This record gives sequence, structure tokens and C-alpha cells, in this order.
Amino acid sequence: MPDTLGQARDRYLDYIREVRQLSPHTLSNYQRDLDAFVQWSDNRGITQAGKVQEADIRQWVSHLHRRGLAGSSIQRSLSATRSLFNFLGRENGYPRNPAASVQAPRKPRKLPKTMDADQVDQYLNFEQDSPLASRDSAIAELFYSSGLRLAELVAVNLQDIDHQARLITVTGKGNKTRTVPVGGAALGAIELWLQQRPPIAADPDSANALFTSLRGKRISVRNIQDRIKRQGRKAGMSQDVHPHMLRHSFASHMLESSGDLRAVQELLGHANIATTQIYTHLDFQHLAKVYDAAHPRAKRRKGD
Repeated sequence: MPDTLGQARDRYLDYIREVRQLSPHTLSNYQRDLDAFVQWSDNRGITQAGKVQEADIRQWVSHLHRRGLAGSSIQRSLSATRSLFNFLGRENGYPRNPAASVQAPRKPRKLPKTMDADQVDQYLNFEQDSPLASRDSAIAELFYSSGLRLAELVAVNLQDIDHQARLITVTGKGNKTRTVPVGGAALGAIELWLQQRPPIAADPDSANALFTSLRGKRISVRNIQDRIKRQGRKAGMSQDVHPHMLRHSFASHMLESSGDLRAVQELLGHANIATTQIYTHLDFQHLAKVYDAAHPRAKRRKGD
């Protein structure tokens, strides 16, 4: 008997859970998107996986768009549906993936929020009055010094830093490792934190962690986000600061100073240079502001 859509969905979810061993978060997203697709198809009388046509997928995408879903959410739903039919093609020999050529609406490209060099200096002016402040200062300095992602910084272990060579090795997206420099300010802040780091660990994993809570447990993503935001408010920043803002500021300042897009790509761990190129837009924005403020012919005349 051919698969119903519900059966096909269940088999595919079992596959990505047991064989591909995707993360619980990814599995949850796939299940939510495929549940919605199956329900929508059932309501239209499309119950067999082999009966789904490209026109049906296009109508599904239009339905999501009319509901007001963001382009990124529609793209994720479409990706889940496309992956489902790729799986069925391999397993059941379906001749064509009905979602293969369907595209989600383009989403506007948002430029990342950054701080200028003076704002970074203002932000990094931590009061070194407690072990927590020393730890938070080291975390913020490391974000800005090496352009790490939040998950990368959480996972850093003591042995990942070569203090003599001033390098840190991290594991990024796709389980890819890279080694990047660590600045003197960040190394100094880390060394101050290590003098105050709790000597007793809560568990074997935390024993290796560079950054821990005062109870000796590896610091969590949420904790870092909260502490970074709290420091921003203490420092009188005009907007909430988050870890990625420090990474974006690192990238923008490195590109502005060096002009070396390939080097910045390597430092950030981007697989595709197109991802890094967004920072050239930030640089051009800065140049445009300088031009508008300084060039005599750039200023509007009265009555224009």
C-alpha cells in the first residue's frame, strides 16, 4: 500500500531521529512544519504522499505567506517538505520531488547591528569587583577579540586556549574546527578570571569548561545572553547588547581596517564568502555617512 502523508511523515521523522541523529531542536522544527503540511493537505483531500503535485506545494507556500509567516519561516517549512520527498524518492522510488523547484518568497536582507569602536570601549569598561564581573569581562572580551559565535564560546575548554601562541581553537557550525588569534586584552581578562574560577566542578564536562558558574557548572547560553545584556545597561548603552552584536562588531571593524574579506571569512568560520560580504555593506554605510556629512556637494540646498 502506498504511504499516506501521515505515515510518510512518521517514517521520515524516525529516519532523521535514528539514522541522521539530528538535534532535538531541529527535530521539533521539522515535526512542527510537517505536521502543519500534512494537516493542510488532509483538509484539501490530499492524503497520499504520491499524489502531491508541484501545484499543491505552491499553494501551500502561498497559504503560509497569506498567514503572514516570515520568509525565513516559510523557507524552513519548504525545506522540511522538500527533505521529506527526497527521502521518499530514495525509499519508494518516487520519480520527482514536487517541492524541488518551489521557492519561498525572498526575505529582505537585514544588516546586523554593530557598535562603533568608542561604543565597544564604553561597553567593555567592566567594574572588576567580583569573580562574576571578571568572568563576564573575559567572556565579552573574547567575543570581541576573536569573533566567536555564542555556541562556540560556551563550548570552549581550558585546553582550547594556547596562551603562549595567543590562539584559541573552537568548533563551529558543521562540526568544523578553526583556530583564531586572541588579543592581549582578552587574554589578560581570561587570566584574571582563571585566578578566581571555582576550583570544584559540578560534573566532568564542567571540569574542562573555560567559563563556569560560581557553582562550578559550565555556563549556559541563556546565562551569557542575560549577563551580556545586563552589562550593556550598566554601561549606559542606547540599545540592548547581545553576543552576536560583539561578533558583528569584530567583523565590521576587522574588515574596515584590513579590507581583507577572505581573512575575515576565515576568522568568522563562514563556509560561504557571501555570508561575510554583508559586512561590506556596513562599511559602505559608514562611508556614505562620512561622505554625506563632509562633501560640499552632498548636502541638500535649501528648497531642495
